[in-house]
Amino acid sequence: MKEILRVGKIVNTHGLKGEVKVIPLTDDPKRYNELEFVLIDGVKRNIESCKYQKDRVIVKVEGINSIEEAEKYKNKYMEIPREYAVPLEDDTYYIADIIGCRVYDTEGKDLGEVYDVIQTKNNDVYWIKKPKELLIPVLLDIVIDIDVESKKIIIKPVGEWQDED
Repeated sequence: MKEILRVGKIVNTHGLKGEVKVIPLTDDPKRYNELEFVLIDGVKRNIESCKYQKDRVIVKVEGINSIEEAEKYKNKYMEIPREYAVPLEDDTYYIADIIGCRVYDTEGKDLGEVYDVIQTKNNDVYWIKKPKELLIPVLLDIVIDIDVESKKIIIKPVGEWQDED
């Protein structure tokens, strides 16, 4: 399991004093109120303040004091060590732990590795690219077991929940 988790992606500058506009990569954007620091390129940076704007968080990071300095951080990720992450409820997982898991059906067929997790309004979707592209809705009647420790996910056979090509 990954020891460093992404909590946001810096997408732009905000104002002239070094604030950055962040897309939160967490289920609860208000989480930024509790963050004392983040890692950017592996460097610990204290958070001085944050405010909220639609689906973005405006963050003032210590040491970034001008729009020119803030520009250098565009498209970089804000991360935290796992021990500072919000504890999860039972049967919920960090996306970082799902990506890279191998998916098998109940008959033992290897369907590939989770490339990404697409978050939709109703449920997440596991995206497998190889050997054959497959989108797996994360629903209780499809996903049977998730074991992030052994990087293994078991689902019902594809033909039971999706028409095969």
